[in-house]
Amino acid sequence: MLAGEGFGVFLDLKFHDIPSTVAAAVMAAAELPQVRLLTLHALGGAGMLEAASAALSKKKRRPAVLGVTLLTSMDETTLRGVEIAGPPDQTVLALAKLAQQAGLDGVVASGQEARAIRAQCGPRFLVVTPGVRPQSARANDQSRITTPSEAIEAGADYLVVGRPITEADDPHTAARAIAREIALARRA
Repeated sequence: MLAGEGFGVFLDLKFHDIPSTVAAAVMAAAELPQVRLLTLHALGGAGMLEAASAALSKKKRRPAVLGVTLLTSMDETTLRGVEIAGPPDQTVLALAKLAQQAGLDGVVASGQEARAIRAQCGPRFLVVTPGVRPQSARANDQSRITTPSEAIEAGADYLVVGRPITEADDPHTAARAIAREIALARRA
């Protein structure tokens, strides 16, 4: 319905499977109307990321393909629980570099890592930042959060703001307040 109205779609399906399956899924997703961004898990490895990138390489018009680094709900304790050593920021930077080398257009990463990703991967590499919360909002199940202005100042290209709007008493007012904060950060 939204694509029919001309809105761009962020297809955040986080594909994660064997390379051939992800390549086919990415090709199918790219055929959907108005898909501008789509995601796959960078933890799927170089072969999976390269297969996804190669699958779309010959398309004239294609969505930007983003590697999800680490979910913003993951902290160092969570990483240790799945036997990934080190702090989240080191893992995120390694996955961003892997995604870029595999030919992806950018990554999804916490605003806490956006500045370092921008420094490592350059200005043309997209950084989509979830876990964005206004100062007054609850963190919910998010561990690595930033405010809208912090994410913009760190170099994020796109912000993902969900529950602070959808669970607000007045979602329209909440969305407008966040948009104002973004506008002020962009002017700074």
